[in-house]
Amino acid sequence: MDNETDPPTPIRRFMQWATTPPQSYGVYLVALILIFTASFYAGSLKPKHTPAPPSVTAPSVPHS
Repeated sequence: MDNETDPPTPIRRFMQWATTPPQSYGVYLVALILIFTASFYAGSLKPKHTPAPPSVTAPSVPHS
C-alpha cells in the first residue's frame, strides 16, 4: 500500500516531458518569445487620453 503511486496527471506528464534536455531548450525559447511579444505588445499600446477641458483665460484688461 505504501508503494502505490497515482497515475501521473497530464500536467505532471507534460512537466516531466518539458524538463528533459532536448525539449527544455525548445520550451525555454518558446517562453522567451511569448514574453517578448507580450511585453512588446503591451509597450506599443497607447494610453487613452481624455481631452482636457478648454482652458479659461481671463479677459485682458487694457492698461491705463
